[in-house]
Amino acid sequence: MESFGRAAASNPLVPRLVLLIAVIASVAAFFLLDLGRFLTLEAVRAQQQEVANLYAARPWQTAAAFVGIYVAVTGLSLPGATVMTIAAGAAFGLLPGVVLVSIASVAGATLSFIGSRWLFREAVRRRFGRTLASINAGVDKEGAIYLFALRLVPYVPFFAVNVAMALTSIRLWTFVWVSQVGMLLGTFAYVNAGTQLAQITSPADILSPSVLLSFTVLGVLPLAGRRLVDVVRRRRVYGRWRRPRRFDRNLVVIGAGSAGLVAAYVAVTVQARVTLVEKHRMGGDCLNTGCVPSKALLRAAGLLARMRHSAALGIRSARTEVDFAEVMERVQRVVRTVEPHDSVARYTSLGVECLRGEATIVSPWEVHVRSGGEVQRLTTRAIIVAAGARPVVPSIPGLKDVPYVTTDTIWDLRTQPRRLAVLGGGPVGAELAQAFARLGSEVTVVERLPRLLATEDPEVSAAVAARFEAEGIAVRTGHTVTHCEREESESVLVAEYDGAEVRVPFDLLLVAVGRVPNTAGYGLETLGIDTTPRRTIDTNEYLETLYPNIYACGDVAGPFQFTHTASHQAWHAAVNALFGGVRRVRVDYAVIPRATFTDPEVARVGLNESEARAQDVPYEVTTYRLDELDRAIADGTTEGFVTVLTVPGRDRILGVTIVGPHAGELIAEFVLAMRHGLGLKKILGTIHAYPTLAEANRHAAGAWRRAHVSPHALRWLERYHRWMRR
Repeated sequence: MESFGRAAASNPLVPRLVLLIAVIASVAAFFLLDLGRFLTLEAVRAQQQEVANLYAARPWQTAAAFVGIYVAVTGLSLPGATVMTIAAGAAFGLLPGVVLVSIASVAGATLSFIGSRWLFREAVRRRFGRTLASINAGVDKEGAIYLFALRLVPYVPFFAVNVAMALTSIRLWTFVWVSQVGMLLGTFAYVNAGTQLAQITSPADILSPSVLLSFTVLGVLPLAGRRLVDVVRRRRVYGRWRRPRRFDRNLVVIGAGSAGLVAAYVAVTVQARVTLVEKHRMGGDCLNTGCVPSKALLRAAGLLARMRHSAALGIRSARTEVDFAEVMERVQRVVRTVEPHDSVARYTSLGVECLRGEATIVSPWEVHVRSGGEVQRLTTRAIIVAAGARPVVPSIPGLKDVPYVTTDTIWDLRTQPRRLAVLGGGPVGAELAQAFARLGSEVTVVERLPRLLATEDPEVSAAVAARFEAEGIAVRTGHTVTHCEREESESVLVAEYDGAEVRVPFDLLLVAVGRVPNTAGYGLETLGIDTTPRRTIDTNEYLETLYPNIYACGDVAGPFQFTHTASHQAWHAAVNALFGGVRRVRVDYAVIPRATFTDPEVARVGLNESEARAQDVPYEVTTYRLDELDRAIADGTTEGFVTVLTVPGRDRILGVTIVGPHAGELIAEFVLAMRHGLGLKKILGTIHAYPTLAEANRHAAGAWRRAHVSPHALRWLERYHRWMRR
């Protein structure tokens, strides 16, 4: 016993294993000893009088014994609960029988529920975490209704309900009281039938087809009622609006950024009549002020950095001279080169009606587009809002008195600032800070949080911060900005750090503290469409707003502000808007990659260690460092690593973080693996070209495999090979 206690304390699986063995042994004994012969109608009928006499002589003891047996049968999910319910009516009468069976059935179901949850839920969560999370989202909202319906429908085995609900997030008390109420009607029917035991030849005689159908209808009724309430609630929001008799268009899309362009493209591809409205520039933030120009700038800055370190490759002299204005002009040339892909001409040629102007939603089916002094009225079956986001400009005292730019306006610069202060150490602020530093500016990054790239793991932030400091970028984390001021001929950013005042002089301030969704100015307020605490438009899992025919996607909908997520949402919004009456598709955010294009690059998909700990998700971590990779050694880019989180003892991937050159490209293999349920063994078994950086992914998988080789198996292999040498 003492050794068992130590084993149980050191390995939490031991008690579970003991319970599982006990349950299996009990069930096996039930069948091997043929105890089921006592739980048949014939056996009940034969012993009816004997039980009745025993009950008359010792009522409390008999009732307690009956409850104990009933609890054991239902708790172990053994067959016979139906016959015992009938027997309760025969032995105890209607009212006492109903009371005893209600107590015993709920107690047994609860034991089965607790045991199944303790034995299996953690293993199921590790194996099917994403699927279970979506199920739990529904259970958290309507779990009581689902359980009540299952208890009433006689076609669903009760033991299956106990086990299935144990795997979800439903609360124990909810399970108990809903089971009590849901099983009461069926209990009454069977116990009442038991009072007429002589007329019953099988349990099927109790419930006629009409009674079974009635039970099923009762079970489905709460679900149908809930859905009906939702439909009525949604219909009521249309009550004050006049629906047009016919529509000029199938879809109107507001905003021609990444999300709007994809939504319009999907719609026109399936031959819908679609109108795309944009008040500014086609392509939105990504083309004009975000992804495209920033990567063009990073290309020039990265080339300069490599040339300055050419001596490490044996090139003694590589002279550089920066023409900042020409660098920024090239950025605009890149934008103009990409621009035709997102242009009015291209989308018009595809069949999309493109309108320039300010859109206002005046009813759920009507949009007005104002251009100059003219207003064009559009009627449409569905509307997609893809209005994007804009840079946040915080209310900092004195900010308006100093020269500052945002991530939208920095691209107008043609004169390089000698001293650049960057407010914000997130991905965008970090990328631009490093680019300007490499172009020759003296850069200081001021961040309120304790580290750069605060959503990443600490070692990731440390790797980027170390490179910044090596390149002469001053990193001021944990600094809270209090105000800006002019001091003689220079501007100063004033912050507080550890109770002391810190002054950062600058010639130009870049404000890069995030972007806020554009939710005002086009009619949402008039229609009563709500926004969330994060200031995004409130949508459901189908991207529907309060009105089922009005959708939102992209930055304006959240929860991510990535171009690829906007495109992902746009496809779902367009499909649901056009075909929602036939079939709707939920948006799946389970596998969303992200990349920060600093040097070193940072890419991630799924959970990192910080998130896993915060969510109490068990995990194992495997790390492969790039200083062991042949291609990285040849390129002289050995700073970085691949970190993979897996389910303990399994190769299923929970998340991956890559730090190093081309991390944004390398992460794609793991995105594919996670999306399609491929584990590290599959990656290890995939041939990668040599020498490539992508081999780091296979080496990370190999590191996991080596860590999970059984020492016992190795000892047997050693014996086998020793025997083969004889």
